[in-house]
Amino acid sequence: QVRLVESGGGLVQAGGSLRLSCAASGRTFNSYPMGWFRQAPGKERVFVASITVNGGSTYYADSVKGRFTISRDNAKNTVYLEMNSLKPEDTAVYYCAAPVVYTVVPGTGYWGQGTQVTVSS
Repeated sequence: QVRLVESGGGLVQAGGSLRLSCAASGRTFNSYPMGWFRQAPGKERVFVASITVNGGSTYYADSVKGRFTISRDNAKNTVYLEMNSLKPEDTAVYYCAAPVVYTVVPGTGYWGQGTQVTVSS
């Protein structure tokens, strides 16, 4: 069993930055590729970014490429999402997930409770 807890969301002006954190508890965090998804009001949850077990490879949705950076600290059982040049269309609830293989979370995967990010224009 893996428990994921997101933090770091909030209200920011367009062009600003936020860093989300996802703290994982439970066994085998270091064996899971991790990722972030987001869900805007009235829309489906979509892939944002993922990172492999050792952090050697990362994957991004086209909409965030060049602005967001995913990273992980296996010693702290934490994965991060650095978000820069934020746009109003980035407004969503952001979810941490594991495992994330490229852009996919299997049915047996784990999800956090989500953290709200609101970008004002």
